[in-house]
Amino acid sequence: MNGMMGLAVRARQAVTGTDACSMMIEARKCGLLLLDESAGIHTRKRFESLCERTGTRIVIIPEGLLEKATGSPGVTMAIRNGSFADQVTKLSAEDD
Repeated sequence: MNGMMGLAVRARQAVTGTDACSMMIEARKCGLLLLDESAGIHTRKRFESLCERTGTRIVIIPEGLLEKATGSPGVTMAIRNGSFADQVTKLSAEDD
């Protein structure tokens, strides 16, 4: 999953940061939201309700995985609709 996340960022199929992720979700262009388990309670509630309202899949990932995969700190990553979102979803299900 780590490699696929980094590849999605390099292919410009993903954004990180709470504001960019919110905009992508609201525009209904987000196929999957990755939320770091270290995210604060308000951030978690904000994105859970936003994803529920728009029907966006959300996956809680282990702390630090997002930074390791992308090379930049943050707690959220939105992956565009399409094959990257599908692959990361499939890989996250296998990790569980």
